[in-house]
Amino acid sequence: MSTLFIAIPLTLFVLFVLPVWLWLHYNNRSASGSLSQNEQQRLLQLTDDAKRMRERIQTLEDILDAEHPNWRDNNGRTRFE
Repeated sequence: MSTLFIAIPLTLFVLFVLPVWLWLHYNNRSASGSLSQNEQQRLLQLTDDAKRMRERIQTLEDILDAEHPNWRDNNGRTRFE
């Protein structure tokens, strides 16, 4: 009998309140979740910086591969990709 006191309100909550609550939460979150113009520019700048850094690291690894073929074995590192 005591489980009914918990099961009935919990069932009502899960069936009626929780879906509405989740819908309102994520609907509001997606509306306010867009980036401002400043944030979009900063994100693009950081993406470009990351691409340039990746190219530099790749170039440095290529140079090291050409001059010291076993440098990865000495340092226990794998190829950056």
